Amino acid sequence: MTSHPARPSPAAKPPRTIAIACQGGGSHTAFTGGVLQSLLRDLDPRQYRILGLSGTSGGALCSAIAWYGLLQGKPKLSADLLESFWQQMSSTQLPDALSNQFLVWLQRSASYFALPEISPYQLPTTGMDYLRGIVEQHIDFAKLPALIKPDSPRLLVGAVEVLSGKFTVFHSHHGQADKRISVGALLASAAIPELFRAVHLGNGVYWDGLFSENPPVRGFLAGKQSSEAKPDEIWVIQINPEKRSSEPKTTSDITDRRNELAGNLSLNQELFFVEQTNDWLKKGWLNADHFKHVTLRNIPLRVELDYPSKLDRSPAFINSLLAEGRREGSEFLHRLKTAPQ
Repeated sequence: MTSHPARPSPAAKPPRTIAIACQGGGSHTAFTGGVLQSLLRDLDPRQYRILGLSGTSGGALCSAIAWYGLLQGKPKLSADLLESFWQQMSSTQLPDALSNQFLVWLQRSASYFALPEISPYQLPTTGMDYLRGIVEQHIDFAKLPALIKPDSPRLLVGAVEVLSGKFTVFHSHHGQADKRISVGALLASAAIPELFRAVHLGNGVYWDGLFSENPPVRGFLAGKQSSEAKPDEIWVIQINPEKRSSEPKTTSDITDRRNELAGNLSLNQELFFVEQTNDWLKKGWLNADHFKHVTLRNIPLRVELDYPSKLDRSPAFINSLLAEGRREGSEFLHRLKTAPQ
């Protein structure tokens, strides 16, 4: 009987590289935390590798905490840190719970009676100091220089420079020290001007990234880096809904929809950049080696919520959004597994 040499097994496909972009939206980004928990715990590293993350405002905080664990090669640590972060952000202590309920009530009552306008510069910096403390408990910024290697996952954080109006992206691998990731950069991205004073970094004065790129996307593709250094896919965790089921007619409903449309404006511009590049590649109008087709996928928050709830830090609300995010993240991964390749 003639023996035949064994056929070599086909080489395994390298994992597809992905970047995860996290839209901002205050307390609604607890949903983002839940989605990231599912992805970090259950993503098959043989099929997908996280090349980078980006975020704005609350999305920046979530993406930064996830990124910190990935730098250490510990995705499950990232998931645990996200849980801890949102539990600490919840208003569990009585004074904080009462003030949180009052703030949300004020926002929902704004259409019924005139409220005094108070600048954050007339108030103490307690809120920002509190947020800084929680962020620093979950990210050891002194360790970052040693953890960040040339091939480490990248982190992009969006903000806007108030005086010049220029969009700013703080970048984990930026050449300028004041444009790298720091606690100040994360606070700048979350500095909602109605609630917090502007954040001063270097020569810049920064407000919330909701006014710029929400979240940064094109930064994963721009520049002269090789196509291999760019992600094969970009997954967008979207907080603001694209569509509503009915026409907004009350003052509060109109305000809610305006906020959603404004939040999606910059995101859609970012995604248009990717879609336009994909279209030009398909038509053969771009032939440089560093361009590539990038698949876009969306993980949306499907629950209809009003704008004031973006300020709601009650434990029940935060935990419901975390659970919704974990559920949506798990369903997204299931759809990936069952989709035709």
